[in-house]
Amino acid sequence: MRRVLIVAVLIVAAAAVGLWRSHGSVRNGLNRIVNGAGDNSQGVTGDETRKTFDLKPGARIDIQGINGRVDIQTSDTKTAEVFVRRTADSPTSLHRREIIIEQTSDGILVRSKQSHVGLWEHLFGKDPKEEVTIKAPRQIALSLRGVNGRINATDIDGSVEVRGVNGRVELGQVTESAEISGVNGDISVGLNKLGGRGVRVSGVNGGIEFKLANSLNADLTARGMNGSVRSEIPEVTVDKDQFGGHYSARIGNGGAPIDLSGVNGNVRLTRAGTVADATETRQTSKTENRDAKTR
Repeated sequence: MRRVLIVAVLIVAAAAVGLWRSHGSVRNGLNRIVNGAGDNSQGVTGDETRKTFDLKPGARIDIQGINGRVDIQTSDTKTAEVFVRRTADSPTSLHRREIIIEQTSDGILVRSKQSHVGLWEHLFGKDPKEEVTIKAPRQIALSLRGVNGRINATDIDGSVEVRGVNGRVELGQVTESAEISGVNGDISVGLNKLGGRGVRVSGVNGGIEFKLANSLNADLTARGMNGSVRSEIPEVTVDKDQFGGHYSARIGNGGAPIDLSGVNGNVRLTRAGTVADATETRQTSKTENRDAKTR
């Protein structure tokens, strides 16, 4: 019986050695796993992509599936410049994903997706890091979905949609509406004049700060909170019901809804001068430019 067991072990060992010698990809894959644990080097290889598009006022910028940081820088312009930088620890890792930048019927799409790779690479490979920077007009509709990294955006004169983000979200002045859900990180949003849709925030694991303009008129309601809602603005009072977890506040004369639900963190209402002053600064700058041209 012992001889049979020894023979069986030898046969299995011989087969494993043969497979090891004949399948270099398996051997290399195992080497990457063993050696990768102690290799923290970044940026061994990479690429960059830059494209420019003409955009009409109100055009939609759609960003999906980015594995890294996203920056949106807005200004008084009619073009959008998209810059994507990717880095990886090997060419194989870099080829695991591809970036798509294209113009659509209503704006532009920036999307990253998984490439077709072998089973071993699919299971044990490492995705590249992606950094997206977009310089765009202020009058846009912005949508960000499935981002594994921090999001920063300056003022947006249009609707904003943020879904499925693993990282901090920081938005400048939002004018019109905002819908934010499924965020694992803190959120900071500046609110100016809101339309009828207002602001809806749900499923957030982190603290939230709303920076309110002096001219904002809205009604805030919060339910299902694992945290508190407090105002740092003297003229805005937050009411809490006797059952806990439900809060309400009237901002200015009331109006557009600000609805919060399923937030695991505290919510702060602040009066950020940058939100109100940004609008005033732009208007002053435009007036000065017109006066200069007249002279």
